[in-house]
Amino acid sequence: MAMQIRNEVLARMYVITAMVALVTVILVARTIQIGIVERAHWREEGKKERVRLRTIEAERGNIIAADGSLLATSLPFFDIGFDPNSTAMSAADFDANIDSLAYCLATFVDPSFTPGGYKAYLLQKRAEGARYVPIKKDVTFAEMQRIKQFPLFRLGRYRGGLVVTQKYKRQRPFGLLAHRTIGYLRPGAQPVGLEGAFDEVLRGKGGQQYMIRLPEGVWMPLGDLAEIEPQSGSDVRTTLDINIQDITENALYRAMERHRATFGVAIVMEVRTGAIRAIANLSRTRKGEIWETYNHAIGTRVEPGSTFKLAAIMAMLEDGCVDLSDSVDLEQGRVELFDEKLEVKDAVPHQYDTVSVARAFQISSNVGMVKLALKCYGQKGQAKRFIKRLKQFNLHLPIGIEIEGEPRPYIKDPDIPADDWSGATLPWMSLGYELLLTPLQLLNFYNAVANNGKMMKPYLVEEIQRYGKTVQHFPPVVLKRKIASSATIGKAQRLLREVVEKGTASKYKSPHYAFAGKTGTTQLDYRRLDDRTEVGGYQASFVGYFPADNPQYSCIVLISHPRQGGIYGSQVALPVFREIADKIYFTQLQLHQPLNSQPKPRLLVQQLPDYEIGEKRILKQLLDQLQLPYLERTDSEWAVLRAVQTDTLQLLKRRIPAGSMVPNVVGMNLSDAVYLLENKGLTVEANGVGKVVRQSLKPGTKVSGQTIRLTLR
Repeated sequence: MAMQIRNEVLARMYVITAMVALVTVILVARTIQIGIVERAHWREEGKKERVRLRTIEAERGNIIAADGSLLATSLPFFDIGFDPNSTAMSAADFDANIDSLAYCLATFVDPSFTPGGYKAYLLQKRAEGARYVPIKKDVTFAEMQRIKQFPLFRLGRYRGGLVVTQKYKRQRPFGLLAHRTIGYLRPGAQPVGLEGAFDEVLRGKGGQQYMIRLPEGVWMPLGDLAEIEPQSGSDVRTTLDINIQDITENALYRAMERHRATFGVAIVMEVRTGAIRAIANLSRTRKGEIWETYNHAIGTRVEPGSTFKLAAIMAMLEDGCVDLSDSVDLEQGRVELFDEKLEVKDAVPHQYDTVSVARAFQISSNVGMVKLALKCYGQKGQAKRFIKRLKQFNLHLPIGIEIEGEPRPYIKDPDIPADDWSGATLPWMSLGYELLLTPLQLLNFYNAVANNGKMMKPYLVEEIQRYGKTVQHFPPVVLKRKIASSATIGKAQRLLREVVEKGTASKYKSPHYAFAGKTGTTQLDYRRLDDRTEVGGYQASFVGYFPADNPQYSCIVLISHPRQGGIYGSQVALPVFREIADKIYFTQLQLHQPLNSQPKPRLLVQQLPDYEIGEKRILKQLLDQLQLPYLERTDSEWAVLRAVQTDTLQLLKRRIPAGSMVPNVVGMNLSDAVYLLENKGLTVEANGVGKVVRQSLKPGTKVSGQTIRLTLR
């Protein structure tokens, strides 16, 4: 018996061992088949469908204007898909809702399908085992909420098979306003503007979520919640003023069209802080369209031309070799230097000979500036003093603006062989040639003059904000406490104001406020030959500030290659400056002097109301309301208001005859005249507007029901 049991146990063990061995062989064989024979196949399958922890895009921060207006923001959009073979979707739910779902999709989402056609399409995809069917891309939040309520979809992510993938798109509520300054990020391209410079602040921190890659190549989230939630980016608050930016861009655009120019720049900066309130860059494309394709204001170096004469004259004033009252012979606008090897001419022919230095600057005389420069720095070794002064003005240094692309200024130096300094270099530099500055760098120099010599750093960003609260503030930065002596700055301010009052800009001076600045006209693509100069075009500019008495804003306008309507700065750029300054001045009350800031002046006779006739009671009420003092010289009901002596108002008697006599109503308004005449029994006919200047019946005529005709003017 024991032997029988033992044999039975051994038999079972043999069977189990055989089975284990068989399973082992099968597993080894399968492993070899999968790992070696079918390795390539299963690797490909693994690529088709596998789970990964993938990054979720964070919401990008906003770029906002100084007043909080949105310049660039990220709006959520959604890609809608359908998983017809979702593991939690029952056949009963699918069959019960497919007709209604197909109707809603065909009616409200994709009308190119009929409801029947959409149903057949979804049935086909379910039969094929598809895990993702695209429904619609770039759906707004409101559309997405409506789609989520469709039949079947309303059952949720798993039972209903609805797949919603969120993404963000950058939007600009003000369209192309400050387009290049705001900038953009594009795959494979250099970051541009504030979007590029503050990308790390704006982009936030992406989250992470497990996703499965479906055979259709789509990554579908596993679950509704992320493993790590994304953190939205912070907001960048700029110095840009929406209203000033709009004024500046529109004024520049009209000038670009009017003059058919190649490109134009306009910048408005706050004098005391360096905050850039507007920056516009417009270029003409090959098709003739005007577009903001490049930030010339920051990235393009140009020869400034006559606007650089301010730096040249300030250098001479600082060195004490010239004063504004000194004389210079303009030789009627033409001179030959260096044994007739260098001819210098003024832009506009004139008959001036000897004039003051101030007058030479007012009319932007090239001859005068060259002669003064050679007088001060023409001797051997003296040119270094001129360059030293330019460096004192910080004209050799970049500003360090926040966004990329600012080149270094180019100022020639006689000690640097590569600069190719020659005898003609100093004269040409005094006229703004053989050196390069960006429009913003030149404006910053003028801004320092307006700011009594203090040079501020121009900047575009004031704060970094998070959920409306400031996390980092960027205060104004002083680049240099004083670029020149107070005496030199005062004389420079006087010169710039006189350019507008009686110089090249006088045609556009304003009767409402004073502004100061300098016109400039630069020859472009020129070649100086032995007998002539070939010019390929012109650049018109104007740089200045306003109001001149208490500067609040500085502004530069530069327009390159104008092809019609003039070439000079006074014809092309100055009108744009004036339009920008006018609109800013008239829309900002803080630029206006309060009417009651000074003692009330006594009005002269010609400024006072005179020969006003009417009821004394009404006249007194008006005078009291206007706070105009007067003397009452009558106790009658009707009076005439007269301005007498030099500054005195008197109420004098106006006799109205009693009884049935026609009164004198000349000088009265129509309502008073009609009141008196109709009370006398007369019929009144009136012609014209204003006061009565003639009546058809003479005063004193007996009334007998006549018609009286009044003429008003």
